[in-house]
Amino acid sequence: METVHLEESVFTRADFAKYPFLKGTASYLKRLNLTLNDITSSSTARILKRGRERVENAILNLTIGKRDDDPVEIPSFAVAVLLAMSTGNQFVKRRYALAEAKQAYLYLQNEPPEKLVRVAQDFEWCISLDKTMVSTPYAIPFTDYLRNTTHLRDKKWKLVNRSLKNGIVYLNAHDVARLLQEEIRRRIEEKLQSPEQFKPPDEISQIATEINKIAAEKIGVQKQEMMPQAMVQEAFPPCIKALYASATSGKHLSHIGRFTLTSFLVNIGLSPEQVAELFSNAADYNERLTRYQVEHIAGDRGSGTKYSPPKCETLQTHGLCTGMDNLCRRVYHPMRYYKLKAKSYQKA
Repeated sequence: METVHLEESVFTRADFAKYPFLKGTASYLKRLNLTLNDITSSSTARILKRGRERVENAILNLTIGKRDDDPVEIPSFAVAVLLAMSTGNQFVKRRYALAEAKQAYLYLQNEPPEKLVRVAQDFEWCISLDKTMVSTPYAIPFTDYLRNTTHLRDKKWKLVNRSLKNGIVYLNAHDVARLLQEEIRRRIEEKLQSPEQFKPPDEISQIATEINKIAAEKIGVQKQEMMPQAMVQEAFPPCIKALYASATSGKHLSHIGRFTLTSFLVNIGLSPEQVAELFSNAADYNERLTRYQVEHIAGDRGSGTKYSPPKCETLQTHGLCTGMDNLCRRVYHPMRYYKLKAKSYQKA
């Protein structure tokens, strides 16, 4: 095997603008000599405005907006991190980290091989280029591969469906970029963890409060758009309430958790489109695959069978039972719980 190992290279300012999460960005920002007080001064108003725009765009549209030719991009990332961190809102933090990662993924797919490898090396990948593998020239250890495919559900990501030799997985540029998206998301989420003694300037706190209002409206609109008027959300059994809350906030659900929530919602009246949208905040969201899976459970694909949620006994076995209330102890199935409790609300 003829393998080309790349020498250490220095990222350019343009690279830091596209990939501000890189380790070298800190040195670049240090040379700008910006302080917390500087961020809220009139001379840096554009930086603050762009930083806020990054976070708000992430909440509303899961994008940060493409402005890689603007000199404020690099410092505005640091400001955006500060703003997202100041909200103390996990939905905002996860949404922002995912939006930045998705934008980086779009850039990475179009980079020359050497640059793509260099970004991967910034995450301490032992990656190399193998010229003998024409369609899959990127060679990475299977440990790096497995770490970043944990939440990817498409069958193509299973290790058995990959070219694997002596512990090395061979990938194309598209797949390397997708795996790096996972690394980027995690790195940014780590940056968003607030230090115990952290206290932002008053103006930053005020903006963070306004951002939280936008997030609350976004979550509320999503819920409202997904809920048929005839549905009674208050009648959800505790297990479904917990799964629904996790899904709307972008948390990862197990396979059985997704199946349970999806089958429950389609059986009480939600359309496949509404249910698929529910999972759009997840880090591993794949619109095409999610839509296919939801339609299959709803009976719109395959055999045409509309699946029912698992029984309470099965949910207990899989650790999805979050604690019984009085009605739980009288029923054996989440659909039975919902029907009984919904009647009490309809009579009220």
